[in-house]
Parts: sequence; C-alpha cells; structure tokens
Amino acid sequence: MNIMTGAAIRARGLEKRFGDVRAVQGIDIEVVAGELFGFLGPNGAGKTTAMTMLTGLSRPDAGSIEIGGIDCSKNPKAAQHLIGVVPDESNLYPELNGFENLCFSGALYGMRRDERRRKASELLELFGLGAAASRKFSGYSKGMKRRLVIAAAIMHNPPLLFLDEPTSGIDVESSRMIRSLLSDLHRNGVTIFMTTHFIDEAERLCDRIAFIVNGLIVRTDTVERLLQPVHGRYALNVSFSDAAKVPLMDLERAFPLLEFHMLPGGELRVESGEALKTGALVRFLEEAGAEVTEAKKRVLSLEDVFVEITGIGAGHMQKEKEGRGRR
Repeated sequence: MNIMTGAAIRARGLEKRFGDVRAVQGIDIEVVAGELFGFLGPNGAGKTTAMTMLTGLSRPDAGSIEIGGIDCSKNPKAAQHLIGVVPDESNLYPELNGFENLCFSGALYGMRRDERRRKASELLELFGLGAAASRKFSGYSKGMKRRLVIAAAIMHNPPLLFLDEPTSGIDVESSRMIRSLLSDLHRNGVTIFMTTHFIDEAERLCDRIAFIVNGLIVRTDTVERLLQPVHGRYALNVSFSDAAKVPLMDLERAFPLLEFHMLPGGELRVESGEALKTGALVRFLEEAGAEVTEAKKRVLSLEDVFVEITGIGAGHMQKEKEGRGRR
C-alpha cells in the first residue's frame, strides 16, 4: 500500500443542506496519516453526508477539503487517486463475476492488465472469496458482497480508505473478517476513515473518534481519553413494571456510595467504582413497592460515554443495535 504523511484529511467549515434541513452544520475534521478514525453517530446524524463530501461524491455548500495536502476544489482528480471508497450500498456490477468486478475497478484507476489480474486474484484469496471468483456478483451473499466491495476499493493501493458502515447488515463471520482486514491495513500504514453507529466496533478498532449528532460534531478524542471517565467503573441496569414507583431520593439516602441515573424509557442505571451486589438493592426497591422486572450487571463502556456526550438515550441505542441485522 502507498503511505501518506502529515494530514490525510483536513476539512474546515463543511456544510450541506437539503432544502430547509441542515444535514451538516459547519464541521471541522482533521485525520492524521496512519490513523483509524471513527465517525460515530446515530442514523440521520450526518455521517454519510459528511463522507460523500470528503470523497468528492457531493459538493459542500460551504467549507474546504484537503486530501493528502491536495485542495479538492482545485484538483479533485488528483485527490481521487489517493482514496478508496466503500459506500453503504454496493457499487459493483451484478452481471459481472467477482474477478471481473475487481479487474474493472483496477482498470478505472489505470492499472495495467497483468497488474490488475494479479491483484484481483490476490485480493480474492485474501478476502476468502477465491472459490467464488467466477460466480456472478448477484449470487453473492450480503457478507460476500461487502467483502468484494472493500477489495475493489483497495485494488489501486490507496493510502486512504473511506468506509461507510462496513459491517452493517452482514453475517458474523464476514463482520469478523472485515474487522481483521481493517486492522491489518491499519497496521500496514493505511489511513482509514470509518463511519459507524456500532459503538463496540469503534471502541475495538479506532485510534480516535468523532461524535456527530444532528449535523454537528460534539466531541473528538482518542478512545483512551473517552474511556477515562468510565474506566474501572461498574453499572447495574434495572428495569421496572412501573418506573413511576422508583423511590430515587430514598435510594440515594440508603446507598450514598452509589450513583443513580434514571434513563429514558424508565430504566434505572446504578454506577459504582466497585463490583455491584444486586441483592440488597433489589430487595430495597421491591420493599418500597417498585416491581423489578430485570437487573443486568455490566462494566461501563464507550456506549455509556456516547449516551452522555450526545444525549441519545439507551432505548434509542437499543433500536440502533436491533436494526443492524435488517439494514
């Protein structure tokens, strides 16, 4: 792979409107060469819109973009050769087989015939698609299609790779393979810009993360710094048949060393710096007339940081996760 140095992406004041809707509201993005940068947010936050501007698929209404030091407004073709793009929907040809699709992608970037044939065969094996090389793309499973789309994006050895929801709606095996391949590319110096709303995936893969909500970036930081406030903390999520009966003030007096937060949807989150014991807490709640339907222990994670920073409730996050298999 070719390697970049310095700033791989530098965007200032990016804006995009669709009628009266401000999909992206004057955001700044800077990604250092060699980073795996996560762009995190719920559906409709502006992730895909921002990425289409960064990759030259749409023009910003305002703002500037540099890719590898190249001003995209002045020399967009030069910038295009530096990047590989994996959109949220497949951009390959259903009537061509896997090998033909990769060779065609290589031809678009000016690769010689022998070079693109060699690279296509190499990538098909690397992505576990060697046995499906002669099969039409239309006959591939969702996971196989996703793998081939990523392979097509790196046919020309770009130093910068953009991925929009790379593991959305695919099987577990393909998701694991894609995450492993991205980690390998990252280790080899490729700069990766990845949009996702799968927080566990971002926590595992990314160096830095930007949170975007309603077209605005609300925070950008390293995963390590984002996790500092919740490192070593524990939580207990408690659900009730009737959240109105939860005696929050009585709980705070009876358990002064614990922190209590009522979440959207009537769920109670209990936090502590030590492992929580549920028995005394559940007994206290039930004796006070609150019927507990479920109590789940867990270690706090980046999801909790996301909820706190963005204001997106736990119920919303659950819907995002449930939608993963349907998208």
